Amino acid sequence: MPAADLLDAVTAITAEAGKLALGRWRGDFARWQKDDASPVSEVDLAVDAFLRAELSRLSPRAGWLSEETADHPDRLACDRVWVVDPIDGTRDYIRGRDGWCVSVALVERGRVMLGVLDATARGEMWRAAVGEGAWLNGARLQTGTRTELAGARIPADALPKADRLFACVAKPNSIALRIAMVAADRADLVATLRWGHEWDIAAAALIATEAGARVTDALGVPLHFNKPDPQAFGVLATAPGLHRAAVEHLAERAGRLSYIG
Repeated sequence: MPAADLLDAVTAITAEAGKLALGRWRGDFARWQKDDASPVSEVDLAVDAFLRAELSRLSPRAGWLSEETADHPDRLACDRVWVVDPIDGTRDYIRGRDGWCVSVALVERGRVMLGVLDATARGEMWRAAVGEGAWLNGARLQTGTRTELAGARIPADALPKADRLFACVAKPNSIALRIAMVAADRADLVATLRWGHEWDIAAAALIATEAGARVTDALGVPLHFNKPDPQAFGVLATAPGLHRAAVEHLAERAGRLSYIG
């Protein structure tokens, strides 16, 4: 299937998954905490099952890596792997807030080839294909041009003392949507300083990169996907002129916390 047709097909499937989630949003559904204390709901599981069925029909030989499916090492032998978070930002979903999305990426030999985020509660469809640019609701995205850390916009509810040179902007619970904000020049910098999973960032990382952003782990190391342990130490997504300074700003904390982790 040509890349453009594949992206369209994945977009359509992701949109249907978004409708499924939206139909239960702010309704009555079971929710509980997983072993790591993160929230999950019966809607997460329903969307996960829908996506696995539909995406597997689209590419039957592709492996599968999802937040809500038990991982299996068989994916490591696959050239292509679907990397999925059925509802990224479950806390906002459960609270009835709109800072959540469905996240779907197709990874080929460690590299994200296409990514789609459906933030249907916000009326936003984000998508990208490698080498073809990134788009929001049909409009091409271009990251910002800021080169100074002071005053850089960062999605946050509050900032620690070391980061008060930044300016807060509204923060969705979904890390994927926060990364996408950099792609759309709604934020200049997004950083996390903890171990996280590939499904949280795969689609958004491509969207931001195709919009011109720099996206690495929190130490400034390039991201690689479908690893045996599908984690990275944090994520750092910035306007291109900020990345080196941001790595330096975070270096002491990132080095210490990654070692502790």
